[in-house]
This record gives sequence, C-alpha cells and structure tokens, in this order.
Amino acid sequence: MQIHHLALRVDDCARALRFYGGVLGLGERRRLEKDGELRAIWLDAGGAVLMLERGLRGRAGAAGSGHVLAFAVEDLAAWEGRLRTAGVAVEDRTENTLYVSDPDGHRVGLSVYRF
Repeated sequence: MQIHHLALRVDDCARALRFYGGVLGLGERRRLEKDGELRAIWLDAGGAVLMLERGLRGRAGAAGSGHVLAFAVEDLAAWEGRLRTAGVAVEDRTENTLYVSDPDGHRVGLSVYRF
C-alpha cells in the first residue's frame, strides 16, 4: 500500500500554488475551475498527488491543522537557502527536518531522515 493523495483545504489556490509549486517545486497535474473560479490544483508529489482544494468534505479547523505534511529532500542546507530566498521562515527544526508553515497555516516538513 502507498499514499494515493493528500488533500489540503486552502483559502486561495493560486497563493497555495506559489508555495507548493514555486517554493517547493512540485509540478502541476490538474486544475479545476467552476464558474470561472479556480477551485483546486493538483500537484505531483513524488508518486502521490497533493490536492490543494478550496472546499473539502468533512469538518476542519479554520486555519490549517495540527498535522504535518513532510517531504523527503536530499540537502537541508540547500533547502534552508531556498526557503530564505523565498521569504519563508523556518519555524522549527530537528537534526533531520526543517518545519515551515504554508500560506494557510499547514505545517510542512522537509526531511533528510531515511526510514
């Protein structure tokens, strides 16, 4: 079994795309528009799909969640520089992982830890 997709509720798909597509470099797979409004953007996340959605079924908090979306990366120092250049603050760190927040308050990790 493997992860199929992860969907995050976002306030603004274009703003979320600037973070996930621009800063993190995830490639766009699909856009969904309804009545001229961008409702969702799906991104390639290394064999899984990250869905940035304006509306999701189910209940959630108003701003992000306590969950962590973590991506495997190769070089923390390089990512720290890339984040700094993009104006994204590293909010927490461990020996193996940098933690940032996306524009909607979701906690995102960039980790070199290998299981």
